[in-house]
Amino acid sequence: MRVFKAVFFGAFLIAGQAMAADLVGVWQRDNGESRIRFSSCGGTAVCGIVSWLKNPATAASKVGQRVFYDMKPDGDGWVGSAFNPEDGKVYAGKATVSGSSMTTKGCVFGGLICRSVSWTRVN
Repeated sequence: MRVFKAVFFGAFLIAGQAMAADLVGVWQRDNGESRIRFSSCGGTAVCGIVSWLKNPATAASKVGQRVFYDMKPDGDGWVGSAFNPEDGKVYAGKATVSGSSMTTKGCVFGGLICRSVSWTRVN
C-alpha cells in the first residue's frame, strides 16, 4: 500500500509540474500592447506580472504590477484571481492553455458577466 501511495503521489506531483510548465513563461496580449510573465509564487500556484508595455506612458498598468494571483491547476485550466488595472477591480480568473495560445477570462457576479483576452506565448 505504501508503494501505491508513493507512486500515486509522485505521479500527481509530476502532472502538477507539467501543467505549471504550460502556463509559466511570457505571454503577449492579442492587441500587442502588453506582456505578462507567469512564474511560480508558492506551491502549485502561479502568478503573473506585467513584464512589458508597448506604451507605458498611457497604460493603466505598470511594469512589475501583479495582475494574476494564485492561479492553480483546475481540470483543463487554471483558476485564481485577476486584477484589471483599467478599473482597479479584482475578478475571479481562469486561464486555459493550448500550445502557444492562452485565453484568460475574468468574471463577476458568479460568472454572469465575463471578459476574455487571448494571448500568444513569447518564450
